[in-house]
Amino acid sequence: MTGRAALASLGVVVGAYGAFRLLELGWANLTATLVWLAGGVIIHDAVLAPATIAVAALATAVLPPRLRAPAAGGLLVLGTVTLTAVPVLGRFGARNDNPTLLDRDYTAGWLLLVTLVLAAVGSWSVLRQLTGRSQTHTSRPANGVEED
Repeated sequence: MTGRAALASLGVVVGAYGAFRLLELGWANLTATLVWLAGGVIIHDAVLAPATIAVAALATAVLPPRLRAPAAGGLLVLGTVTLTAVPVLGRFGARNDNPTLLDRDYTAGWLLLVTLVLAAVGSWSVLRQLTGRSQTHTSRPANGVEED
């Protein structure tokens, strides 16, 4: 229990330090931060969550059971990476007077990742077909003994 208390105390100290540093930046930055955080919640609840539910419903209706888990894994990876990469893929923040900012071909890197994820999803699907694991597994009792 002392490990948990120490970790909780450390979390409180780090959180308080972060709050103190945020307040040092002034009310304009604090307001901008709160707007940004609220915008993230709104975008998540109004766009991301409904889109995820729609894609999951479509995938469940269209894909055979053996492809559902691999497709879900692939979509999770690609969705997360793509959302994270939007600033660099859109080259937001690039400046002509500083060519070292965003100096790579991020689109090519993202396309390479898409190719690798699709290959992994395909391999996973084939492996599931070969091993006969087309449905999700049923849970077993903790003691490993099934009753009749």
